[in-house]
Amino acid sequence: MTEVRFPPMSQEQPEAVGVVATWYVADGDAVAVDQVLADVQVDKVAAEVPAPAAGTIRLQVQEGQEVTQGDVIAVIE
Repeated sequence: MTEVRFPPMSQEQPEAVGVVATWYVADGDAVAVDQVLADVQVDKVAAEVPAPAAGTIRLQVQEGQEVTQGDVIAVIE
């Protein structure tokens, strides 16, 4: 199992809260290494989250849900 974490995007505020703006995969989808899984956003900074491994994805948060940088947003089995 590989954890997919919300990436660190604000070094001045490591506890900054962001959101998963868009998921490009659905729970249970097969994903490939480096496939773009989601867009995340902190304040006005946005980034893509690539898959760190191949497998079946299990989403842990919903689109629009607030999370802290570093939190697990999905797992890949």
